[in-house]
Amino acid sequence: MDIRYSANQKDFKRYTTEETRDEFLIENLYVANEVVAVYSHVDRMVTLGCMPTTETVSIDKGIDIWKNFGTSFFLERREIGIFNIGGSGKIKADGEEFSMGYKDCLYITKGTKEVLFSSDDAANPAKFYMVSAPAHKACKTTFIPIEKAAKKPLGAMETSNKRVINQFIHPDVLETCQLSMGMTVLDPGSVWNTMPSHTHERRMEIYMYFEIPENNVVFHMMGEGNQTRHIVMQNEQAVISPSWSIHSGAGTSNYTFVWAMGGENQAFDDMDTIPTTELR
Repeated sequence: MDIRYSANQKDFKRYTTEETRDEFLIENLYVANEVVAVYSHVDRMVTLGCMPTTETVSIDKGIDIWKNFGTSFFLERREIGIFNIGGSGKIKADGEEFSMGYKDCLYITKGTKEVLFSSDDAANPAKFYMVSAPAHKACKTTFIPIEKAAKKPLGAMETSNKRVINQFIHPDVLETCQLSMGMTVLDPGSVWNTMPSHTHERRMEIYMYFEIPENNVVFHMMGEGNQTRHIVMQNEQAVISPSWSIHSGAGTSNYTFVWAMGGENQAFDDMDTIPTTELR
């Protein structure tokens, strides 16, 4: 499991492109029959990817649970949100099986001992994208299909940011300990997300970009608002945003991204907006 440490915002201003990518960019999430995991010391969030093809894969495959978490199983003191961005598949959580279609979501509560992943068709495998946060209470494992997500249209074509925010793991949809996750879909012709930019001092955020058309990219903006940097994102890559960092993107085409937050609270209006004209 890859370990990432929290960067100080003053040090970050001196980072090279390579250092920025090494610290915050998460690549190659989907490897056949493996679990890819990145542990961030920013709010102790874990980002994972699993692409089962010819095997049923356990969530802890290749991970030394005791060494990395000091627990006997992965979700002993954690909760997790899972999206499927590939072909149809299944997740079995302590014996309960969930069929996962494209863009469906599953929340699994703290205390779940066994989580297994499989694909319905090895030639078109499921791609399970996951974010896990520490949890101090158990909630209810819940399946949320894309049709049941709370949909919030935002933006306009005139500002190139017409989009729909799909809230899945969200206080208005279900109870969790601290994890929040959703999916934002940009309309054709729109390229901007989350503008004007903002930070939220009490929460970190992770973006995973997908549905980026071939030969296109997303320029992900990060850093303090008065001295920004960018990372060029390819399809199906994720990026870690500490609480002090903005997290906005502009693509060379429209795209979709999954956002995940964890931290002190789940109050979505607890943010510090930065006027666009004040960005540097």
